Amino acid sequence: MVLGGVASSTREIKHDAVHYGNHLKRLDGFDHRGIAQRLESYTKVLFVREPFQRLVSAFRDKFENPNTYYHPVFGKPIISKYRANASQAALRTGAGVTFKEFMQYLLDVHRPVGMDIHWEHVNQLCSPCLLDYDFIGKFETIEEEANFLLQRTGAPRNLTFPSFKDRHPQAERTSARITQQYFAQLNASERQRAYDFYYMDYLMFNYSKPFKDLY
Repeated sequence: MVLGGVASSTREIKHDAVHYGNHLKRLDGFDHRGIAQRLESYTKVLFVREPFQRLVSAFRDKFENPNTYYHPVFGKPIISKYRANASQAALRTGAGVTFKEFMQYLLDVHRPVGMDIHWEHVNQLCSPCLLDYDFIGKFETIEEEANFLLQRTGAPRNLTFPSFKDRHPQAERTSARITQQYFAQLNASERQRAYDFYYMDYLMFNYSKPFKDLY
């Protein structure tokens, strides 16, 4: 957005402007020729995150904070299917989904509502086997790698990756420690199933097993 002249610095870019402002044209907004041309000539970048940390981060953001989309669309069917004796208020609003309920939904082959980009497998979401990415970075070192990428692509030297947390800034960023706390709510079998669910992401992007008892 800065390079496109929409904003003068990264610090003034708001979360909603990025996600809902229609400032960035998606690849599927072009015709076949335009898509092929951009895949051939553009620098193609993918950033990935440790799968369990990405999952916990999404859960905290979407279900532990007020949300007018995820609570009714995902929360209501999750509570309806996985919570015994759910209150009428919970069934009506979809608020208050627990992490264990969320994991029951995720690992259910007959889940009552579909998947979402925030917890879909990255190997399916971003098609790394189909697209020849020029650069694959990791969220864990995103500031260093993003700044390196900006330099390599010829961006102005004063344009750097923002280090601030613009979404729920009062909450601690999801870390390995916080992720461990959430997964401690699951038993060993559930953790194994979750690892199996994201196995290809762990394998493809060279992440270590998050728990010693996983096989």
